[in-house]
Amino acid sequence: MNVSVTPFLRNALLLDAVASGATALLAIVGAPLLAPLLGLPQDLLFWAGVVLVPFVAFLLITARRQAVARLALIDIIGINALWVAASLGLLVSGFVSPNALGVAFVVVQAVAVALFAELQFIGLRRATAQAA
Repeated sequence: MNVSVTPFLRNALLLDAVASGATALLAIVGAPLLAPLLGLPQDLLFWAGVVLVPFVAFLLITARRQAVARLALIDIIGINALWVAASLGLLVSGFVSPNALGVAFVVVQAVAVALFAELQFIGLRRATAQAA
């Protein structure tokens, strides 16, 4: 089933793309500077940024369409939810030992991603309701 990309949904996707793109750039380019500042491994920061690049492309492609498969939007929301879970899981896993600023960084970006997922879910529900 296809869903119309409403202005609200488009804006939610674009906001996610901008924030994720900025985070990817910061993580890829700034990993050597951020790692000691946050107490997080440089490789983790770098590869987290690299992983975001195709996601940003997917968001931009989706946002530019007039209609998209409902499943594609569910995938985006699910990927965001997994990112939040992985971010918070990383903090409690013991695999990393970030300092207070690093913990704050991970928590704040996880909250932001959760907000994007919520906005996208609202947009999907509204678009689905309009189609009915």
